[in-house]
Amino acid sequence: MYDMKTKILILAIMAVLPAIPVAAQQSTSKKATVLELSFNYQKQSGSGSNQYAVWVENSEGKVVRTLFVTQFTTKGRVRGPQGPQGPQSTQVTQERRRGYTYRPTCVPTWVTNAAADTLTDAQIDAISGATPAASGVQTYSWDFKDSQGKTVPAGNYKIYLEATLYNNSILLYSGAFSTNDNAKTVELTSTLTVEDEQHKDMITQVKAELK
Repeated sequence: MYDMKTKILILAIMAVLPAIPVAAQQSTSKKATVLELSFNYQKQSGSGSNQYAVWVENSEGKVVRTLFVTQFTTKGRVRGPQGPQGPQSTQVTQERRRGYTYRPTCVPTWVTNAAADTLTDAQIDAISGATPAASGVQTYSWDFKDSQGKTVPAGNYKIYLEATLYNNSILLYSGAFSTNDNAKTVELTSTLTVEDEQHKDMITQVKAELK
């Protein structure tokens, strides 16, 4: 038989043991420092398709950073002083040569939320790029910094991916997360304005991960 002191010691050890795996698990948790969005892009034929944008909004619905938007959406087919409407002579002409003004179905949520009309050419150049020339996985990362390169306040944010599959068939993904979260997969939801069987595979296998 154990004496009283030995029993107390055994009970104390048993009480501590279950906490060890939890402590070990907590010590291996990693606070996220970047959000990564990836998807499979399948290039489509013809006009009216192949346009998309990726951006982040804060809890107030303000765009804090646009990670990418296809160049046609913002700049149209022609760059420089000669735009689709003729020589650039006024601000109106400057705006009209942007693709979304004569093709309003180009990622309209991003255009509205990012207040695209207020962005300068320099700002547009910083966030836009050519539509991928070939099909394949596309990956975009956010380092928790705004468009000015400043770290955003800790808190809740949303990642968005909007794609114009074809004309008014528009696919929108979104997912909420916090900059305080540990590394994990971000749950995404999606909406589609109009079904389009021919162009449905333009954007697939969308994933968002905090790393």
